[in-house]
Amino acid sequence: MEKMVNKFLPKAKVGQTTIFIIIAVIIVALAVLIYVFRAEIGDTLGLVEKNPSDFIQSCLQDEITIFVDTLSLQGGSLEPEHYIAYNGENINYLCYTNEYYLTCIVQEPMLKQHIENEIRTATRPLARDCFEELKENYENSGYSVNMKRGDVNVELLPKRIVTTLNYSLTLTKGDSSETHEKFSVVLYNNLYELVSIANSIIELETTYGDIETTTYMTLYKDLKVEKKKQTDGTTIYILTDRNTENKFQFASRSVALPPGYGD
Repeated sequence: MEKMVNKFLPKAKVGQTTIFIIIAVIIVALAVLIYVFRAEIGDTLGLVEKNPSDFIQSCLQDEITIFVDTLSLQGGSLEPEHYIAYNGENINYLCYTNEYYLTCIVQEPMLKQHIENEIRTATRPLARDCFEELKENYENSGYSVNMKRGDVNVELLPKRIVTTLNYSLTLTKGDSSETHEKFSVVLYNNLYELVSIANSIIELETTYGDIETTTYMTLYKDLKVEKKKQTDGTTIYILTDRNTENKFQFASRSVALPPGYGD
């Protein structure tokens, strides 16, 4: 029996070696094919974005969301200069006076436009990076790419924020060519509505120095308005959409009373 095993063992080893050689040859051949036809394989597997607009949307959406969330918690500015610290946030004064008994003066008379400009300024360098990445991806997949850079525009609209990127991208491969222009990134957010209500509150602050929050919550059933009085006479307003939890908060100092008044 032992002699029979020994008789066939060398042949078994030779058979295993042959199988390993065949597998190695197949792997090498597949690697060569993938390298030669990498562009076509990439297109088939969807490694290259067929729609450049989808690529730009996915590239910028999360970053724009962060910008919007930050400025919503800081009174409309990404880096407030005149602010009060509250619950770990530097909240911008939208209406302010350093005097006692006097009504405040509006600090951001064009609040909506100011917020749009804040988002636009922060998005510009990121947009350049995203388009460069998109261009490189297509070039690596065998495309000839002609890209023209443009400016970035931002609009706060009812229930959405639209960022328009005025770039032009022409993709050429073989005899086919296609041009994509004016890319848009849409973020569904009701900051437009919250800013409109904030402007209304600020107007009352400049006239009366205070507001009744229940008035707004009666008019807008999905709105929660909080008013946090501070010891220096500042009021923190927090506007929250009860459905989406989107919020906008800002500071005002109007008709402030001196320390000890009324004691």
